[in-house]
Amino acid sequence: MIRKTLNASRLQQEVDRRIHRLQEVVEDGVKIRVPRPQLQEPDKTGCNWNMTNFGNAVGFERDIEGVLKAVRAEYNLSTETKDTSNPFEV
Repeated sequence: MIRKTLNASRLQQEVDRRIHRLQEVVEDGVKIRVPRPQLQEPDKTGCNWNMTNFGNAVGFERDIEGVLKAVRAEYNLSTETKDTSNPFEV
């Protein structure tokens, strides 16, 4: 399966959205802090990012791991960097 690519902000939002839709999280009314994804060398599955140090996540580690596994299978972190030398260039 070919992964889609997202920038760090969009990837963080997608993981956040999926975590906060989990029934256990909704029922407990907890707000879990989702960290920014960190670029890494592609692992054996080809995924080039990971997330660690979720906040307020005690008791939800397995749920978070399940979400991460699914999102890591679908998306890679975009490695393109924008050239900020000319702000008027499109």
